[in-house]
Amino acid sequence: MDGFPKASGLWWGEFERGEAPLKTAGPLLKRCLRAALPLLLLAACAAPPPPPAAAPAPPLSYPASARERMLRIALEEWAEWGRITLAAGEHRPSPQPAPEGELENFPRVLAYWRAVPEGAEPIRRNRARYAAALASPGIPEGLWSEPAWSAAFISYVMRGAGVDQREFPSSAAHAFYLDGLLADARAFPDAAPFLPHEVADYAPQPGDLVCADRSPRPLRSWTERPAEAGQFRPMHCDIVVRTLPGEVQAVGGNVADAVTLSRFAADGAGRLLPRGPGAPAWFAVFENRLGRLPPWTWRPAS
Repeated sequence: MDGFPKASGLWWGEFERGEAPLKTAGPLLKRCLRAALPLLLLAACAAPPPPPAAAPAPPLSYPASARERMLRIALEEWAEWGRITLAAGEHRPSPQPAPEGELENFPRVLAYWRAVPEGAEPIRRNRARYAAALASPGIPEGLWSEPAWSAAFISYVMRGAGVDQREFPSSAAHAFYLDGLLADARAFPDAAPFLPHEVADYAPQPGDLVCADRSPRPLRSWTERPAEAGQFRPMHCDIVVRTLPGEVQAVGGNVADAVTLSRFAADGAGRLLPRGPGAPAWFAVFENRLGRLPPWTWRPAS
C-alpha cells in the first residue's frame, strides 16, 4: 500500500482540484495525472450513446376507394381550372396573364401548398402579392409564379384521397416523395402502395404516376435514383386518369401554369412512347396498388 493515500485522508475538494493523487506521486506521475484527469472527468460525464433507430413500420394497405378518390379529385381540379388539355407533343405557351396569376385561383394553389411541409414560405410571399392586388385592382404580377407547385398538387390529391404521410411522404419536390416511394418498394415489396416500373415494360393504368426527368442529364431509369436519394433533381409527375388505344391521359399541376390534362402517345400495348426533343424524358411509371393489396380484393380501375 506504500505510495497511495488513505481513503480517510482524502477530501472531495482535493479530488475536484486534482490535488489528492498528486500529493504522494513522483514528478513524472504527477505530470501524467494532470494530463489525464480532465479526460477522465469528461468520460465520466459523457452521455451514453443513443439507442439504434427503430426500423420503419411497413406501410398500411388502403381500400380501392382511396384510388377512386384520387382520380375524382384530380379530374375535379382539372375541371375547375377550365379543362385545359394538351395533345401529345403539344407545348402550348401559357396565356397572359397566366391562369395561376388570376385572383380567383389564389385559394386553389394555396390549398396545394398547405399539403406540403415546405409550404409556409411560398404561402407567405404569395399572400403578400395577393393582398397588394386586392388593394390595387388588377392582376398581380408573379402571383404563384414561384416556386413550382406541381409536386404540391400531387401531394394535395394524395392527402385529399386519405393517403397518409407514411404511405406518401408529401413534398414540394417530386424527387423527395419519390425517394420515399422507392424506399418502401425496396424494403416492403409485398406491401408498398406504389411500385416503380420501367417505362418500356409496363402499361400505365388509372391512378398510376407517370414521371419524367427535367434535368439536363436525365435519369434513364428509376433504378438510378437511389444512388442520389435525398438530392434535389427537377422532375415532374402526372396522375393517369384514363387510357385509350395509343394514348395515356394524365392530369398534372403547374402544366401551362394550371392544372392540365395531357395526352401522351402510347404504343399498341399501352406503354408510353418516348417524348419529342426538348420534352422531359420518361424514367418511371409508379403502379398504384391502393385497393389491390390484402385484405382488399383486386379489381381493375374503371
